Amino acid sequence: MLSRLGALLQQAVETREPSVDLLEAFTEHWKGITGYYLEATDESIPARQTDIPWRLRQMLDILVYEEKQFPAGEAGPCLEYLLQHKVLETLSTLGKAEYPPGMRQQVLLFFSRVLGQVQHPLLHYLNVHRPVKKLLQLSGDRLGSGLEKEEVQFVAVLCMKIKQDPTLLTYLLEGKSIPNGTTAQELPAMEEGTEHPSGTTTGSPRAEPSPPRRDHNLVTSLVGLCKSKKSRVAMKARENLLLLVGLAQDAAAACLVRSSTLCPLLAQHLCDLYSTVPAGTDPADVLAMERTSWRSQGAGDGAFAGKESLAAFFGWLDYLDELVLGAQPVVADAVAEAVEEMFFQGILRPQLLQMSELAVLSATAILVGTVRQVRAPALLRRLVLFLLGPDQHPESPGDASHPLRTLLIDRCNHLCDELLQKPHEHITRNLVLRNLEARGYLQQTPLVPEERGPPELEHEEDGLDLEEDPYFTDGFPGASFGMAKKLPSGSAPSGKGQVSEVVSSFLCLVPEEAKTSSRVEEGGYDTYVHDALGMVQACRDSAAPWGWPRAPRPLNSCHPELVFYEGHFLKVLFDRMARILDQPYSLNLQVTSVLSRLAAFPHPHLHEYLLDPYLSLAPGCRSLFSILVRVIGDLMQRLQRVPQFRAKLLLVRQQLLGLVPGEQMDHTMLFKGVVVLEEFCKELAAIALVKGPPEGPP
Repeated sequence: MLSRLGALLQQAVETREPSVDLLEAFTEHWKGITGYYLEATDESIPARQTDIPWRLRQMLDILVYEEKQFPAGEAGPCLEYLLQHKVLETLSTLGKAEYPPGMRQQVLLFFSRVLGQVQHPLLHYLNVHRPVKKLLQLSGDRLGSGLEKEEVQFVAVLCMKIKQDPTLLTYLLEGKSIPNGTTAQELPAMEEGTEHPSGTTTGSPRAEPSPPRRDHNLVTSLVGLCKSKKSRVAMKARENLLLLVGLAQDAAAACLVRSSTLCPLLAQHLCDLYSTVPAGTDPADVLAMERTSWRSQGAGDGAFAGKESLAAFFGWLDYLDELVLGAQPVVADAVAEAVEEMFFQGILRPQLLQMSELAVLSATAILVGTVRQVRAPALLRRLVLFLLGPDQHPESPGDASHPLRTLLIDRCNHLCDELLQKPHEHITRNLVLRNLEARGYLQQTPLVPEERGPPELEHEEDGLDLEEDPYFTDGFPGASFGMAKKLPSGSAPSGKGQVSEVVSSFLCLVPEEAKTSSRVEEGGYDTYVHDALGMVQACRDSAAPWGWPRAPRPLNSCHPELVFYEGHFLKVLFDRMARILDQPYSLNLQVTSVLSRLAAFPHPHLHEYLLDPYLSLAPGCRSLFSILVRVIGDLMQRLQRVPQFRAKLLLVRQQLLGLVPGEQMDHTMLFKGVVVLEEFCKELAAIALVKGPPEGPP
């Protein structure tokens, strides 16, 4: 019995003795650090040349070793000593004083290692979260301080802890207590925390809009480090910010939006980067830039003046786009709203509406690049509504309810093409579909099949019918205008031709005398089919979630009393298309590119209005095909007055392809227009072939 009792006593001593030794060693190292400040005489000696870094490492090792000796969740004597004697509080004060020099670096390293390696939850203790906040206050905007590596490591550990317990975010930003089974030793600390509101935002809500001084916290530190010139630091900070905004907990998301300056800070940095772009940057250089990724920091190679600034701007925009894409919906909407208010409305809108043509071109080029970058639905929705407005009811002539939309359409630039590539239904609805909904472009009383003729011309007042127009019958000596054979009067009584007939209609629009593609290699129609396959499939993929009908709306459900108006967007495109022979080559390419993309969309009304040559148009209405017919008539008349037009036309095509050097000649704009016209008709034929016949009744 006595021997058994002795064994138990010996076992108790053996198990308790290491704890006593660890605590003694821990306190000895801590007293060694505090004793340095009593004995040191030379204040210029750096901290790394003292024994402070070694003693801090020893304290960390003791804490980690001690934790392994106790059951999970139970604090050992050394950890209790660290909490009760406010060791971290004292260290944060020493770090703030930066004495000895470099002490802040040592403190940041110690905090990061303790929070990262000690598994016991520490951030709930007042004597831990208060010095943590103090260190975050020291970070602030101290870019280039030489401590960015240690600071980003510190905030990365905090983000990791918040990911494990999202309730910590609310507490760290607002200073509120978190009810979660606290121990007896935590209770006094938590109660004491209510008496120390410093560093919280809820204690002074009126100071949030325009605080006298910015209180730095985890969010401001992260955003500040995201701006670092050191690419690794910036990358790590951005990745941790993505982690933070992606927290799925509603309370954490609400805290980020309500109790931090996250959204305005992110949007303001975008505005700041935009302001660094030189005013004289060539818009063509901006448009030529490829889509920028925030993960590739080497985009700014100085190929032209301002490229580095542009790369930084678009890189940050790409980061915001990814942030919004992966953020919790509440955070995503708040960030998108801040970008709209501060950048779209606050900066871009005034520049797009100003009178200076050069400034407008530069701002428009930036806008095109912005549209190209944005993918996140929340940000894309804000951008689309900013550009086009919310209207979806049919337009009326002269309607200018959204001035920015009107101006952007009038300029007819790359923006429209970029917009139509975005997967957002409101774009096509606002620009085109709302005006085609009632199919008012159709003759409401269809002709008898035997009486159906070729498509009507563009306007009633345009004069002669097609078969009476000398431009189409004998306007060119020896010419046989193919369309007279391709539009049999009795075919397609429903107003739809077979696919082969539609394809032939577009391919035969340009007479053989005005075609030159067959004279050069790879100039045939087949080259467009492959491209049309990709474009049509992309449009189908985008429109798949939108629930578009597969067949046109029945005419008996439309309102024939309504006067058809094609809408401002199609009006501008059709007007430009009608002037294709008298416009710059680059503008013609833009117009035809936009029309081709519109024709590729799978909506039955768009298909009918843009790709059906057999429409019975209502009086005063025009379609894309009727405009092309009128352009061909004008072309055949004008070519008769140009000597050696075929040789010159072929030369211009070869010049455009880079096969021969360019040289000045008369009628160059006309010849370039003819080349674009021929290629456009082939492209439309390819799209019609790939899309196949429309479905359902007319």
